[in-house]
This record gives sequence, structure tokens and C-alpha cells, in this order.
Amino acid sequence: MSQPVVAVSADVCELNNHTWHAAPQQYLEAAVSGAGVFPLIVPSFGDRLDLDRLLFAIDGVMITGSGSNVHPSLYGGDSSEANGPYDPARDSTTLPLIWKAIEEGVPLLAICRGLQELNVALGGALAAEIQEHPGKLDHRAPPSDSRDVRFALRQIVTVKAGSCLFDILGATKIKVNSVHRHAVARLASQLQVEAVAEDGTVEAVTVRNSRGFVLGVQWHPEYWVKSDGPSACIFRAFGNAVRARAAKRIGVVGAAG
Repeated sequence: MSQPVVAVSADVCELNNHTWHAAPQQYLEAAVSGAGVFPLIVPSFGDRLDLDRLLFAIDGVMITGSGSNVHPSLYGGDSSEANGPYDPARDSTTLPLIWKAIEEGVPLLAICRGLQELNVALGGALAAEIQEHPGKLDHRAPPSDSRDVRFALRQIVTVKAGSCLFDILGATKIKVNSVHRHAVARLASQLQVEAVAEDGTVEAVTVRNSRGFVLGVQWHPEYWVKSDGPSACIFRAFGNAVRARAAKRIGVVGAAG
């Protein structure tokens, strides 16, 4: 089968006096090498895009991490500059895309900010600057000019036995990286927790009784997908789900023809 197409979220940013809709290479590389799919960056134009038409044409959705945070107005949080930066154009696109993908059973992988968007899209809320909350660890990246140091695997998470993530990894404890300031505060009712950090912070979720593959992780498996077993397993599972949907869709189209 040729590479199935996966829609990838885009950040809106300014560079050289131009506005760009872009995605970091580390996610695109992991999609190609780890999941074996064709990543297609979707511009963040919100309701100007026909997302139903998009989902008809693709077989998976990947919501990436980002340096921006979900705007607190979407879940009743504090919209101060201290809790930013924000990317409202991305929010206006990813949240309905996530909701529609789940409704249609399109495989969905949501990473870091993506997990937070998944939670907010389904009615949950976030906590800002969790390192300032009593009893919480500092989940931010360690200070360093080296990306390998910033994304180092250093935090232990516990995976719920019998969960979707456990079936993917075959382990109840794994070491992950941690590069975030915000986290789940109120879990959306449709979500169930798949893994937690040592301080109880939600680290992975899925959708209850979902029609298709859905996994949100708070860490960054894309960074070590070529060298870390659990990271590779996550992208392989996502790629397999995307190919299964593509095969089914091709079969349906062939039968109809």
C-alpha cells in the first residue's frame, strides 16, 4: 500500500516579516520514519476550512506539540500573558478537527499541546504552570542549549495495566521526556487516563469506547522515535491504525465502484 495521508496541525508564526503556517520537522520525520505515513500540514484557517472534506480524503490526524498554549478562554482559565504565548488560529482549527476525527473514527495521535487540545476539545480544563502547584514536579525541560538534553528521557510514568497504551507498550513503567508547563486539570468526561507521572499528572489519555485509534501523550515520543523502544511503538501503532483505515476505505470505495 502507498503511504496513507495523515493531516498534521500547523502553528501560526511570524518569520522575516511573513506569516507562516508550519510544523516542526521532528514530528514530520517521525510520521514518515516511525509511522510510515505521508504527513500533510493543514493550515490554521479555522472555520474557513471544510474539515469534513479533509477527513474524507485522509486516514489519520496528528496534533503536534508547540511552544504556544491553548487559549484559556476556551476552558475558563486565566488568559494573562504569563500563561502564553497563545495561537488562537491553531486552536480554532485543531479543536474542531479533533472532535470531527473522533466522531468519524479517524486515527488520532495527539502529542503534548495536542493532548491538552484533545482534553479541551472534549470539555476538559487545563492547569497553568503546574510546577508552581503544591506537590507537583517541574515538568519543564531542563535549561540547556542542547536539544538532546532538553528532550532527554528522565521522567518515569506509570501505564495503567490493561489500557490501550499498555497493549501498545507491553509495560507498566516507562521513562519519558517532559517539556511542558500546562497539564490536565479537569479531565473531559469522554477521556480515560492511560498513564500518570509520579506526582499524579496525567501523561496519557484515550477516548472511552472510541470508534478508532485515539491516543494523547503529554511527552514527546517523536524526538526519540528512531532510538527509543516505547517511542517507536507508539508511532508504529498509530501507523498501523492509519493503514488499517486506509485499507478499509479503499475496500469500501472498490466495492462501491
